[in-house]
Amino acid sequence: MELYYLARLRRVSNRVNFCQSRPVECDDLYWRSHSGFNGRTMTPSPHVTVRIDLAQVRRNVTSIREKTGVPIIAVVKADAYGLGSDRIVPAISDLVEGWCVFSLMEAARAQLGKTEKDSLMLGPGNGEDVSEFIAQRVRPAVWDAERSAKYRAARPILSVDTGMQRFACPPAQIEAVIKAGGCEEAFTHATSVQRVHRLLELVGGRGMKLHAAGTSLLDEPQARLDAVRPGLAMYAGAARVSARLVEVHDSTGPAGYSGFVTPRHGVIVCGYSNGFRAGPCIVNGRRSRILEVGMQSAFVELAPGDRVGDEVALLGDGLSETEVAAEWKTSAHEVLVRLCHTGNRSYREL
Repeated sequence: MELYYLARLRRVSNRVNFCQSRPVECDDLYWRSHSGFNGRTMTPSPHVTVRIDLAQVRRNVTSIREKTGVPIIAVVKADAYGLGSDRIVPAISDLVEGWCVFSLMEAARAQLGKTEKDSLMLGPGNGEDVSEFIAQRVRPAVWDAERSAKYRAARPILSVDTGMQRFACPPAQIEAVIKAGGCEEAFTHATSVQRVHRLLELVGGRGMKLHAAGTSLLDEPQARLDAVRPGLAMYAGAARVSARLVEVHDSTGPAGYSGFVTPRHGVIVCGYSNGFRAGPCIVNGRRSRILEVGMQSAFVELAPGDRVGDEVALLGDGLSETEVAAEWKTSAHEVLVRLCHTGNRSYREL
């Protein structure tokens, strides 16, 4: 059955129809093919609530516009970092100039072409025909002359390697790539102001539209150029993830698989099969910890007043993506994507 569905998803036109007629199957296949998780085991827990505040996303985007003073190319790849591109896109469409995705399928699934705005595709693609890019208003990033020539009619965008060394054109090939694709726009994945300067050294002064800054460089005026590409900055503080205690115990010695010791603990139904990891949490407004994570449940450190049915906030209520990331020893981006897929999403409307 899975092979049948994957075959139907090979061409973007078929993908769009498929996603509209069978959204559950499409979401499942999309997540398996666009994440590092094992799609057979990483599933949402029905006991976890993921609440997305669309107004907060809109406030974030408005703040970015006011701060930078340049157009925004909104990064909505990976299903808008797990918040749901189908709801994020209409919420901010009037505030942004265009979109940034990793694949053509992402743009088709979110129906970005219907916004009448262009999308930049960052990834290598899957051998799609140029007509499919044109139909979806997707402009592929290019980094070699052959690819640039192939997608010339789709108005490709030059990706310049200033240090990332991934999906980007080496300086020595820039002239050939620009010529082959007729490129009028260029960008780089900049993690520092030095990389922005390198972009300007390589392609500045040609009359091309240039952009380099993602979330980490929004506070650097010299990095803003002709547009910015925020991702995490648009979504920060907009997701609240929680689960309710299903058991509460006064501990009677070492507990769990690891034999942790704590005076009182509880259990929530969310585990590593849902993408969850041990770290900080909030119980009844108080900072606490996830002590141990099993496949489909987790142990929570509790205080005497905590009871069955009380909410455990895994993100939100003052617990930020950055704080969780520090505990998980990963990026805030990964925290947001993982936690937003641990449960079923609902939305606070504009």
